[in-house]
Order: sequence, then C-alpha cells, then structure tokens
Amino acid sequence: MKIKVGIVGGAGYTAGELIRILLHHEFVELGGIVSSSNAGNPVHLVHDDLVGETDLAFTSELAGDEDVVFLCLGHGNSKSWLHKTVLPATTHVIDLSNDFRLNADAEFEGREFVYGLPELNRSRIQQAQSIANPGCFATAIQLALLPLAGKLTNDIHVSAITGSTGAGQSLSETVHFSWRTNNVSIYKPFTHQHLGEIGESLAQLQPQSEAEIHFIPYRGNFSRGIFASVYTPSDLTQDEARELYKQFYADAPFTTVSDKEIHLKQVVNTNKCLLHVQKQGKQLLVTSVIDNLVKGASGQAVQNMNLIFGLPETTGLNLKAGLL
Repeated sequence: MKIKVGIVGGAGYTAGELIRILLHHEFVELGGIVSSSNAGNPVHLVHDDLVGETDLAFTSELAGDEDVVFLCLGHGNSKSWLHKTVLPATTHVIDLSNDFRLNADAEFEGREFVYGLPELNRSRIQQAQSIANPGCFATAIQLALLPLAGKLTNDIHVSAITGSTGAGQSLSETVHFSWRTNNVSIYKPFTHQHLGEIGESLAQLQPQSEAEIHFIPYRGNFSRGIFASVYTPSDLTQDEARELYKQFYADAPFTTVSDKEIHLKQVVNTNKCLLHVQKQGKQLLVTSVIDNLVKGASGQAVQNMNLIFGLPETTGLNLKAGLL
C-alpha cells in the first residue's frame, strides 16, 4: 500500500518537517509540494537540510489524485484555499492551521474536521475524513491536563516557553537573532488562541467545570521545543497522581510519564511528549515537554494520517533525540 500525499504551503517550517518525515515513511508516495512563490525550484533550495535527500521540486498545484493533503498554510488561509479548490470527496485533509480546531468551525463546505489529538480522539480520528491538527502549546498543555479531567475543581496555572520556530518563518521583530538571543519575554498573556481548543478538549471529559486556565506564554532564546509547567490544587497524593497518568497514557506510544525530572533536549526532533508529575503541599505540578514542530505540528499530523489509514501510529516516526 502506498498513500499518495500532497502538501500545500510547502515552504514553511512545518512543511519542511513534514517533508523530512514523509520522505522516510515506507507507505508514502510524496507527490505535489505546492508553493506559489517557489514553483519549479528544488525543495532543497528552501529546506536545505534536505540536500541529498530528495530531487523533488515545488509545484504550483496538486496532481489531483492524492489520498491525503496536508495544509501547511498560515492561520486563516486554509478556509480560503478549500473554498476555491475542488478536492475529490475521497481525499482526506489534515490541516495544520487553527482554522478548524474549534467546534464552531469543525464543519466547512461539506467537510467535517475531527480534532486530531490521538490521546483524546483516537477512535474518531480512525474514522475521520478530515483532521484539524492541534496547536503546539495546546498539545503540550492538554497532555499535561487530560488525566485530571473530572478532578479539576480549582483554577489551573500554566507557564510555557516556546522556541522561535513557533512564530513561523516570516521575519518579525521578535524572531531576529539579535533580539531573541539571551532574551526571554511574554506574549498574549491570558489570551493565547490555543486556550479555546484546550477548554473544548477538557469539556469532552469534564463537561461541568468552573476551573479557569491562566496561561502565560513565553518566547525562548532557542529554536525549537516547548517546556510547560502546569499546576493546580489537588487532593491526590504524588503516587496516586503518577499512577493516574501512567494508566491514562498506557496505550499512547508517544506520551510517557517519567519518574525523573524532564528537560527539553529529551524530545527535540522527536514526536514524544514527556510528562513529570510531582506534589508540593496542596499543589500538583505537571511538567510537559514536546518539540513544537514535530509532536506540536508535523509529527502529530503524520500520526493522525497513520491512524486514518490503519497503520500503527508510530510508522515513520521513529525519530531520535540527541542530548549534545
């Protein structure tokens, strides 16, 4: 079996990661990689880590016979692309923007988008026509909180720091090296767009809750990865909480509960999420680390594709971290 794959918006960071993964996926035939500004140019001229890996060139349009199309477009652009593009009804769409993540946007022009967090919606993803891939912060924070659903009775406090690739490839003041290096700053405090999808996911498991999430996002002086610390009062002991998390993720091949404290280098360049649970007084602290471009974007998108096509979730995603 070969899955014919197309990518739209092929020049950005998430598309580069997606290409890197799919080139080594044994069941994928990678076809059109659409980039209107790069059509005709070799892919490795933009994604220069792929020199020697592929002779594929960017195209101006899809071939039209794809089994699945990944949309790596900027937020707000996936809806307009789908509105003007006729895809066969049999073609699956996996969207990496935030256009379809909320329930209010999950149906669009006859397509129903399932929220693609495998640890929450595995069975729905397996039957899905189209997928709304979760946000990177949302992935890290939800995986830290989902096992507590049903037990969340107090406000939740989150601090999370992300690498510069989280801002995308377009230049802005806060991604320039001279600004970002040796620097840390906050942005969108209490108002980050990923809060909506986190709330909706928790509501699937705990429909009635008055607990609020207070989220402070930070810009980090590194290129990739997310480190999130989440705490809330809890009656659980540390042993009870750790056992709860280990049971919840027993069948999740990429989410692991560590008995030791965790750090970012353990997950960079992988599709892993590592969690660590500890109790201090009345506060339960959960730390969560992911690679924002892999588990927070392209790796999770491939994980969702594997589920749709009946493959093991881990297919093509045996990616290794390096501590040095």
